[in-house]
Amino acid sequence: MQLRRKSREHAEVSTESLNDIMFFLLLFFLIISTLANPNVIKLMLPKSANNETAYKLPVNLSVTKEKQYFINKEPVPFDGLEAALQSAVNGMDEPTVILNFDRELSVQDLVDVMQIGAKLKIKMVLGTQKNA
Repeated sequence: MQLRRKSREHAEVSTESLNDIMFFLLLFFLIISTLANPNVIKLMLPKSANNETAYKLPVNLSVTKEKQYFINKEPVPFDGLEAALQSAVNGMDEPTVILNFDRELSVQDLVDVMQIGAKLKIKMVLGTQKNA
């Protein structure tokens, strides 16, 4: 009489899709790590008893869809825009202009104004509206 052992099935873990999962995780972390503010330098700054905060008031430049230009709510013709911008940022250490453009204007209108800012060496930021 010959007694045979019942054949046991061995437990297996399928690792076929593990390579794909690891690749996607690696790709995800590489992309996220480059977006996580790579230009930050950690410094231990000296302490001071007098804590003054320097506030910068940017200049607002608004353009309506009728191509009417306003610097801080004062109307300015396009021909006098360069001189008006120069006088508005006169005396600022880092002149900053917030551009509020109507969405119906063309890109060329935006480029025309930004060229004036580049000529005057003014930092220009495009203002947007929050999604509700």
